[in-house]
Amino acid sequence: MALIFGFAFSLFTALIVILGDYLIKLAADGGQPVHSSLVLTGCALYASSAVLWFFALHHVTLAQAGVAFSMFSLLALCAIGALYFDEQLYTREYLGIACALVSMVLMVRIA
Repeated sequence: MALIFGFAFSLFTALIVILGDYLIKLAADGGQPVHSSLVLTGCALYASSAVLWFFALHHVTLAQAGVAFSMFSLLALCAIGALYFDEQLYTREYLGIACALVSMVLMVRIA
């Protein structure tokens, strides 16, 4: 059960960081100042992700959390690129996604 909680916190951490990145990117592309509400909200999301990261590390090893965070980020960013920005995924990207999934399976320790 701890493994599931650890990976769930890693997933939520990745999603919060991605949302923070998105807001900061919107602010940067919109020419907004660093003290704009978009930037400050993005920074607040980053801060909250650190709390979630703490809980992830309470349940899994740093290596497991790191691989989970990276895999979840990769999958989410690929999906956003393909669905929102109409970016095409080629064989190379699909192989990268497969490698990420395999690395996740290899990092799981079931006690």
